[in-house]
Amino acid sequence: MSKFIRDTSFGQFVRLVTRNQVLRYPEEQRDFRLQDSYIKLLEAAELRSKDRSLPASSQNNVLKDPSVPTGLMLGGTLGHPNSSSGDTSVIEIVSENNGTHSDPTLPDEEGSATFDEKAHHDDSFEPKVLDDGTIIVNWYGPNDPANPQNWTSGQKSVPAVIVITYTFAFYLGSSIFTGSYGGVIRQFGVSQQVVSLNLSMYVLAYGIGPLLWSPLTEIPSVGRGPLYIISFTIFVILLVPTALVNDFPGLVVLRFLLGFFGSPCLATGPASLADMFAFAKLPYALATWALVATSGPAVGPLLSGYSVPATSWRWSSWELLWLSGPLLIAFFFLVPETSSSTILLRRAQRLRARTGQSCFRSQGEIDQSKLQPREVVFEALCRPIQTMILDPSIGFTAIYVALIYGIYYSFFECFPLVYGDGYGFSLGAQGLLYLPISVGIFLCWVMYLTWIRFTWEPAARVGNLGPPERRLIPALFASFMLPIGLFLFAWTATPDIHWIVSAIGLAILSGGIFLIMQPIFLYLPLGYPKYAASLFAGNTVARSVLAAAIVHCSQPLYDNLGVARGVTLLGGLTVGCIAGIFALWFYGASLRARSKFAP
Repeated sequence: MSKFIRDTSFGQFVRLVTRNQVLRYPEEQRDFRLQDSYIKLLEAAELRSKDRSLPASSQNNVLKDPSVPTGLMLGGTLGHPNSSSGDTSVIEIVSENNGTHSDPTLPDEEGSATFDEKAHHDDSFEPKVLDDGTIIVNWYGPNDPANPQNWTSGQKSVPAVIVITYTFAFYLGSSIFTGSYGGVIRQFGVSQQVVSLNLSMYVLAYGIGPLLWSPLTEIPSVGRGPLYIISFTIFVILLVPTALVNDFPGLVVLRFLLGFFGSPCLATGPASLADMFAFAKLPYALATWALVATSGPAVGPLLSGYSVPATSWRWSSWELLWLSGPLLIAFFFLVPETSSSTILLRRAQRLRARTGQSCFRSQGEIDQSKLQPREVVFEALCRPIQTMILDPSIGFTAIYVALIYGIYYSFFECFPLVYGDGYGFSLGAQGLLYLPISVGIFLCWVMYLTWIRFTWEPAARVGNLGPPERRLIPALFASFMLPIGLFLFAWTATPDIHWIVSAIGLAILSGGIFLIMQPIFLYLPLGYPKYAASLFAGNTVARSVLAAAIVHCSQPLYDNLGVARGVTLLGGLTVGCIAGIFALWFYGASLRARSKFAP
């Protein structure tokens, strides 16, 4: 358990307070054994460090003399006696040259890095040496417990559940405030169009946020954990003034800041899951993350629909605080660092401190040293737009996802007109009408996981995934669900017809949205692996900007055309996209062949 807690924010805080004397890593333990492959590289290259206290000839003799006992003080042979660790304890060198080996049959002690290299030999895990003598620090073999993909099911499920729940809470926060519209209008004297800024600014902010957060999490010296904690802490703190604010402009600004500082889960959440789950199993985790991300906004009005009328419009913000506060505490204690680049960078730093050898570096550390601020800014701000403009496949998927996402959010303006003014439902009963959206998403989630089980997973295990367009098959069928659901809702959302019929249309629509977005999000990184981060960032910006715009356009649309004709118009737009998704299926390979972004 201590190994798991060590890489959490709480564990890192304890290490900081105790100056690394508690929750030590293997490289900091007295019985740490330097892996045989590292010793061989040091011997072969005859590496010289300016911090060494013995001449080179003495070191070579020490390493190669079979009479030397197995316990060697690296401070007196390969390192400085007063290294930064302040520990001159014995370190056993696992090397065939001095006749010492670890016994793989013995259980590992806490902090002891012993691995059966003969039984688990894999060249991909061997450390590499560069021409300048730099040794690239790698995992200690395929079963290295520090590698998040080697964690037990329990170790993976705890942070995965917390990240997924955080995503649910954040998306729920976008729509939970719609239940407070009436109270805000009465207190501040604003119109329905103006009060909708509290939804649109939140949505716009979480489209902009990943442009900043995503590149930061990929910097090895930063990692994912600190960004989660800092941004989520600010999010939770901001909920208090949001619930207490007494002027409308301040309320809108606070809602924007909430969307901005809560948005790391959009970019970093899927990345954290990808850190932990193997390629064949990753779609299951990502689909579950998308399940809560898509259904979260549908649950928000249900939570505030009954509580706000009984209390005040401020209650929705308090509810979000009660959900997010415990999640922040769980993050602090139970979510460890998952970025492999960050974990290996910290390992390289510990090896340098313990041995006094500056040649130990991680690949992420080397790549980070080559980063230029201008390149980072370009990749974060310009590359997403460039890919959408210059590649028709990327551009179409961004437009398609943005359109259906905008339609989804337009229903937060449509529901009061249909079920409030039309059917005469109370605010709480209107919230219940969002449940068919979650039901439709859940049923299509089950269908999608079934497809993954019988198509993706067997192909991934044998390395025969085929062309990326094969991942679009569910989207081909789902593209018909969107207009069917929209037309059914548009033509039956009237008091003359039972409300269950239009609710079925909502379930079909929401299920279609889920089944379109998931295959597209699988297709993009497979077809354009080098620019996957930029593609997702551009996609997020496109759909959030359009959704924020549609929030303000939907009410004039429904007021001027009526709900039936307005929703029919939106359904017609999705009909046109059916041809686009089939064109991508048939001609995607030839388009990628001419693209500068595809391999």
